[in-house]
Amino acid sequence: MSRQNHMLYNSNNKKYIRHEDFIAGISKGMAILDSFGTDRQRLNISTAAEKTGMTRAAARRHLLTLEYLGYLESDGHFFYLSPKVLKFSGSYLGGAQLPKISQPLLNLLTTQTSLIYSVMVLDGYEAITIARSAAHQQTDRVNPYGLHLGNRLPAHATSAGKILLAYLDTVTQQEWLDQYPLQRLTKYTHTDNLIFLDLLSAIKEQDWCYSSEEHELGVHALAVPIYGQQSRVVAALNIVSPTMRTTKEYLVQHILPLLQQTARELRNTL
Repeated sequence: MSRQNHMLYNSNNKKYIRHEDFIAGISKGMAILDSFGTDRQRLNISTAAEKTGMTRAAARRHLLTLEYLGYLESDGHFFYLSPKVLKFSGSYLGGAQLPKISQPLLNLLTTQTSLIYSVMVLDGYEAITIARSAAHQQTDRVNPYGLHLGNRLPAHATSAGKILLAYLDTVTQQEWLDQYPLQRLTKYTHTDNLIFLDLLSAIKEQDWCYSSEEHELGVHALAVPIYGQQSRVVAALNIVSPTMRTTKEYLVQHILPLLQQTARELRNTL
C-alpha cells in the first residue's frame, strides 16, 4: 500500500498523520469548538450538526461533553464558549516569541503616531491578531474591526491577509483559492481569482500592501511582511485607520517607513 493510503493530510498546515495515530473523537470535538466565532457566538444542536457535518445525535453528545468538561456553557437550548477556552490563548500568548517581542515595538509606534497597529498570522481562511496596540484615548468609533487579540479577519479582504497570501508559493495560493472562494464583503472586495492572483504577485514584488474598504467601508490599512529564519514570512505588521482620519498618501509616505523599520527590527530578533 502506498504512503498516501497510510497517511491523512491536512491541507491547511501541510501536515501528515498516520491513519492509526489519528483520533477522530478529538477531531470532532475541535470541529465543534471551531464552529464558534464572532458571528456565531451561540450554537444549538442543529446548527452545530450543520457546521460540522455530524448527525444531530453526535453533535449533541459532543456539545454535552464539552459542557461537562467546562469548555461550553448552556442555557438549556443554546451552547456558548466558557471562559475556560481562554486558557489556550493565554498559554500561546505567554509562550510564543513573536507576540512578546512585538508588543513593545507596537506600543512605541502607537506612542509616535496615535494609530492602531497589529501583528497577524494566517490560519486557513483568516488572518488572526496575535499582538496589537491602540492609543489610550481611542474609542470604538475609531477602532475599526474591533481589533482585539485573537480577532479573525478574512484574509483576502485585508492588508495583512493579502501580505500573508502573497508569500505563499503559487501552488499553495491556488489551493487556498480552491478551498476558500473569494467572498464579496463590500463593493471593493476582489472576487475574481485571476485578478486576485495578479494582485498578490504585485504585493510580493513591492513588499507591502495597501487595502481600502475591502472588508469594511470607511476603513483602510497598510501592511508589511515580517521575516523570520531562512527569509520566510512568518507574520504581517499592519496599521488600520478610518479613511476620514488618514489618507493613503499619509500612510504610504509617513507610516510605511515606520512599519518597514519595525519589521526589520523584529527580523533581527527572531
